[in-house]
Amino acid sequence: MPVALPTDRTKPAADLSQQTILAYGPPKIGKSTFASRFPEALFFECEPGLNQLEVFKIPTYTWEDFLAACKLVAAGNHRFKTIVIDTVDNAFKYCSDHVCGKNSIEYEGDMAHGKGWALVKNEWHRVLTRLASLPYGLILISHAQDKTVETRTGQYTKTQPSLPDRARGVVLGLVDMILFCDATARKDAAGNLTVERVIRTKPHPTYEAGDRTGRLPEQLPLDFDAFFAAFSSAAPGVRPGAGPASGNNGHPGSTQNGKVKP
Repeated sequence: MPVALPTDRTKPAADLSQQTILAYGPPKIGKSTFASRFPEALFFECEPGLNQLEVFKIPTYTWEDFLAACKLVAAGNHRFKTIVIDTVDNAFKYCSDHVCGKNSIEYEGDMAHGKGWALVKNEWHRVLTRLASLPYGLILISHAQDKTVETRTGQYTKTQPSLPDRARGVVLGLVDMILFCDATARKDAAGNLTVERVIRTKPHPTYEAGDRTGRLPEQLPLDFDAFFAAFSSAAPGVRPGAGPASGNNGHPGSTQNGKVKP
């Protein structure tokens, strides 16, 4: 197809199944449960931890398995609207292992002049960019880590996704939203301490977060219904397909006698 100058402006994507999202936070806070509520979600299971959720999943414990799953999704002819990589940390490790094995080295740094690092980053960028370009939502789940940041006036601690820098840079450049899943404690009127799980969506010096869509408040409950209400209230053009997933207990799809209902 020949290249031509555009005649119309693009419209902001108003469908959740067109968003690329990084959701990160401490273990067991509910990141996978949150992702499972997105429209017709399919998990690339890169680490154990989905046994208590009713989800569609493909075990992807090697880079070869990951690439095969990507090929199946890209081919179309399926019901899925959202791809969830759980976790993207492990997916990157499999990518690194694959490239090292292919080049008969044990570690990326074993190749001279940074070639090993470049080969891994190029493979990671190639596959992630291709996934993000598909007509499906993409959710990348990561753990959280605290990093000490040095400045001219001192230092402070910042919470960020636990991906290595070379992998995180590619991911942060691709995503529309960086959602920090956090827990906050407060006292109620009676003085009792309660803990609430929340999503933080705006940039902050002490944690990584962001929202290119501009539709989300700075903080909201770690709950899909609350997230969808906030996203759709600011986007009146949201299509019906972007709504909460249907099925057993709100999870994608439903089953009967072990078969997926159409």
